[in-house]
Amino acid sequence: MGVRIVTDSTAYLKKELLEKYDITVVPLTVNFSDISFPENEISNEDFYEMMDKSEKVPTSSQPSPHNLKEAFRRIVGEGHDVVGIFISSVLSGTYNAALTAKTMVLDEYPEAVIEIIDSKVTTMQMGYAVLAAARAAARGAGWQEAADAAREVNKKSRLLFVPKTLEYLRKGGRIGEASALIGTLLQIKPILTLVDGRVTVLDKVRTMEKAWKRILELFWEDVKQRGIGEVTVHHINCEDQVREIAAELEAGLGIKVPTHPIGPVIGIHAGPGTLGIAYYTRE
Repeated sequence: MGVRIVTDSTAYLKKELLEKYDITVVPLTVNFSDISFPENEISNEDFYEMMDKSEKVPTSSQPSPHNLKEAFRRIVGEGHDVVGIFISSVLSGTYNAALTAKTMVLDEYPEAVIEIIDSKVTTMQMGYAVLAAARAAARGAGWQEAADAAREVNKKSRLLFVPKTLEYLRKGGRIGEASALIGTLLQIKPILTLVDGRVTVLDKVRTMEKAWKRILELFWEDVKQRGIGEVTVHHINCEDQVREIAAELEAGLGIKVPTHPIGPVIGIHAGPGTLGIAYYTRE
């Protein structure tokens, strides 16, 4: 008997990590007017090409309680405990669907252990919490220790990002109408983060170049005070730029800094051209 970790597709963990730690991913879905895809079954290239051609902005939807139940049920049936770590409940109904699924499984397996965590974040900011739990489980930790490891990393994690335009966030209802309007009219580039699960403006500058410079200033200030655990550079269709950014960070930190595209569900709201950095500190 061991512990298995379940998460959703917006953690954007790379395939080799999912396989290494036997992490189960239950995907969210992206919906165009005439077709829907599980997020992890459409490539970023295909999705953003379809998004560019679509007259309407696509939508996203949470996994069904049934799909989550099947994932939990399989793991419990194999004799393992479950720690599930999911996207912010403010941004998605996935966490609540997982709670419903847990109840359904416990009706069949009353002695099962299924711990559900609202990460209050997403992307690799959540991914690092998932990895913390998975690494603990791989060391032989019980479910409580694995869940505590996830929560501890979660408290030390940050996501700083800047969208090229606020239009997608406005259309998706993830930021207030007034903020989107001001940003468009004045060409302000807001530096965004997540606070208590919500998209929050951390600072405002005039250009993408200045926005990224400010993000790096905030990052280095944080790292100087608290040290660095791991860091990922996120992007949407900015491959060349993020490679340069990652190389700069690697030189300054002395650690490997991967780059990773933001997938369709978050991309619907952030939009092409978005740049960001997800990391956690040592303290």
